[in-house]
Amino acid sequence: MTATGIRFAYRTSADISAPISQELATLQAQQMAENALSMALHYLRNSAINIPGATRKTVQALSALHQVQVLMLNGAAFAQSITRGVKP
Repeated sequence: MTATGIRFAYRTSADISAPISQELATLQAQQMAENALSMALHYLRNSAINIPGATRKTVQALSALHQVQVLMLNGAAFAQSITRGVKP
């Protein structure tokens, strides 16, 4: 009688902590985007309208949103590699 085994994905503590740090970085980037947009609106609503400042903050927000998108795509690729049992 031969033993049949079930193949489990190999996971270390580093593999488990990586998604947590990935999520933290994504949340931080999202918060940066929200803060930058909030400041841009503040510059536009102020009695002395600051167009250059609002533009600068809007560009910062777009950059942070791009960072969120990249982090989310990397996180999805990492999660797929873990479920397949492939070490990244």
